[in-house]
Amino acid sequence: MTASTPATSPHVMNTYGRVPIALQRGQGCRVWDVNGKEYLDALGGIAVNTLGHNHAKLVPALQHQLTQLIHTSNYYHVPLQEQLAQLLVERSGMSNVFFCNSGLEANEAALKIARKFGHDQGIEKPEVVVYEKAFHGRSIATLSATGNPKVQAGFGPLVEGFIRVPQNDIEALRRATEGNPNVVAVFFETIQGEGGVNPMRIEYLQQLRKLCDERGWLMMIDEVQCGMGRTGKWFAHQWANIVPDVMPLAKGLGSGVPVGAVVAGPKAANVLQPGNHGTTFGGNPLAMRAGLETIRIMEEDGLLQNAASVGAHLQAALRSALGSLSGVKEVRGQGLMIGVELDKPCGALVGRAAEAGLLISVTAESVIRIVPPLILTTAEADEIVARLTPLVQALLAE
Repeated sequence: MTASTPATSPHVMNTYGRVPIALQRGQGCRVWDVNGKEYLDALGGIAVNTLGHNHAKLVPALQHQLTQLIHTSNYYHVPLQEQLAQLLVERSGMSNVFFCNSGLEANEAALKIARKFGHDQGIEKPEVVVYEKAFHGRSIATLSATGNPKVQAGFGPLVEGFIRVPQNDIEALRRATEGNPNVVAVFFETIQGEGGVNPMRIEYLQQLRKLCDERGWLMMIDEVQCGMGRTGKWFAHQWANIVPDVMPLAKGLGSGVPVGAVVAGPKAANVLQPGNHGTTFGGNPLAMRAGLETIRIMEEDGLLQNAASVGAHLQAALRSALGSLSGVKEVRGQGLMIGVELDKPCGALVGRAAEAGLLISVTAESVIRIVPPLILTTAEADEIVARLTPLVQALLAE
């Protein structure tokens, strides 16, 4: 970084342990910092930059939208909302959409839907089942639903009304809810992101759908990080051939333009009525255009298939290069959402990888997370492995 671009600013609140680089521009899966150094982007803005950087089809569309309308508010009909909602409904098999600005907002809205769903049935204190290691956001309610004591520390008292269970254990869920008439919903990520790239098993998802149907609960699936084609299907739960009742989305939906959505099926679609919920910026024309163009380009360019095939190639290459190393516990994930779990904390790899020209992150202290743009090529996947392998080997030798 240049002397004029300090690693930390005295005027920016100190909420991030930042890597000491400042990125200036990008092209495809590459970015360059203010000093001209090039990086291969295997983080994609934390699973956000679906189409990479400076996409030749996306940028002109957004430039055109800027000349039309950026924002009007939800006092008025927003035709682009109707168009994007239709695309999401068609691809999800669900029925209605509420638009907001982020994954946190989408998850907060989902929790409000669950509570009102319960109150509408006369349940005074509705409860929602959530999961160990889950991450749903940093508002007080989504923080309370999150299963990470470290991010909750210092923000009590937390919101009540959550029952926490382990992943992939249907009997534990049955025991935790036995005889409790206040349970209204089960809320989870198909593949936990911040919790360490932990997938729900297909058979568990199917058991859970059946249990929700039997007990009249809402099945609410947080697809904020694992949705929008990242696993090779539009939404990660579709690998289990199930349909949720509520599905929060964000991250990759706008390819970098902030946009969130809550997609609802018939059981939940009419829970919120005028006056129950709202947003100033949500569903603005610029964000809606970004979502529309993202889906259109993904389909034109075959990016779901690309995520599946290049992701499988990358995962196989990581297993080949790292899987036999003492200290590598597991390589897991689906499509272009991959975690490499080590047997020791590996946060130092984020900075070391940046020095080696590779952008990654580490979650759950010991899991390397790789969530690159869905335009990644097999050659770039091999480059990720080539740059990462010696860094992991060196760390494990320490």
